[in-house]
Formats: sequence, structure tokens, C-alpha cells
Amino acid sequence: MTPVPFDPAVLTLLAITDDLRDGVTGLAARAAAAARGGATMIQVRLKDAGARTMTEAARAVIAAVAAATPRVPVLVNDRVDVALASGAAGVHLGFDDLPVAAARRLAPPGFIVGSSVGEVAEIPGAREADYVGIGPVYRTATKADAGSAIGPAGFSELAALVPLPAVGVGGITAENAAPVLAAGARGVAVVRAVFGAADVEAAARALRARIEAARA
Repeated sequence: MTPVPFDPAVLTLLAITDDLRDGVTGLAARAAAAARGGATMIQVRLKDAGARTMTEAARAVIAAVAAATPRVPVLVNDRVDVALASGAAGVHLGFDDLPVAAARRLAPPGFIVGSSVGEVAEIPGAREADYVGIGPVYRTATKADAGSAIGPAGFSELAALVPLPAVGVGGITAENAAPVLAAGARGVAVVRAVFGAADVEAAARALRARIEAARA
């Protein structure tokens, strides 16, 4: 079977998980709510979880999201092994993770590979990815080693050097997403703006509406 080509439309709103404060079941329910609200991709990111727990969580999220809306791919952050073991649609890799080229050799056809880019020196390692996440666009407390905010102008400069669809990441909310999209982003990736909200579905819906309005 010929693999389905990567569709950049899934980059419109990437909702990245935060933690397991409500357990695996709670996280899966919040992921499903994000998908119902308009998230076009879910990334399972659990920095403090071991491989076993992360695999369990990823499988639960994949099942919950598929039940909510089967068109939303679920990726695993950082861990190619967990992504493959859980049956995820792909993986998103940082500069210090397994190289994108190595992930390609391990993964089956059609497996989505995203890569983080925060400076020019990180661009060569991302060239075999399907898309890049560029940032932090704004100041963020979600990722301690994210570096200084580059702003929409910095995003635009880096995106122009990468021949791949790019999403903005870092401190993005419904209120400040428009300048990132105007700078050339295919979409935005968020953690707190969706998964940190009291009503995840409503938060995703509001952010998706801002994105669509900015594109109109």
C-alpha cells in the first residue's frame, strides 16, 4: 500500500500534552476534548514519565482521539521507541534527540517526523523532517531550556531558511497567535493554551477560531 503523503493541514493547531495530574485516563479524555474542539494534531509530551508510562499514555490518547475524531494524528514527543511501540502516527524530535535521519530509517512509510528548530545551526538536522516547529516565539515557562524568545520576526527569518512547513511554538495563545500566522506559520503548537485550560474543548475551539479568522 502506498503511504499517504504528509498533509500540512494537520499543522493548523498542534495541542501538546502537559502532565499526568489526572492520570492516564484523564489525559486521554483531555486529548479527545482538544480534538473535538478543533486541534488538528495531538502530541504526547510527558517529560517526567518513563518509557512504560509514556507508552501506556500514548496508547490511551491514540484510542481516545480516534474515538472522538479519526482524522487527528497523534505524535509522541522525543521518543521514537515509544511512538513505534504505541502505534502513534509519528514523532516530534528536538535537537538533542535521535537525529531525524536515523528516525527515518527506523520508521515505517508514512510515519510523520517533526523537528524543532530554534536557531540557524539546527536547520541541517531537520531537513528530512515533514515539518518544523520554530521557537520559542514568545517567552514560555513550559520548556526550561527553550532559549530566548525570537518573536514573530525571528520566526519569519528562520522559516525562510527551512524548505518545510513551519509551525510557531512557545508562549502562543489565542490573543497572540495572529502575528505568528502573519509571519508565515502554517499553524501553531501550544501546551498551556489548550491542555492547561479548565475547559480544554472550549479553549481549543477558541484558538482554532482565532487561527481561522487570521487566515481569512
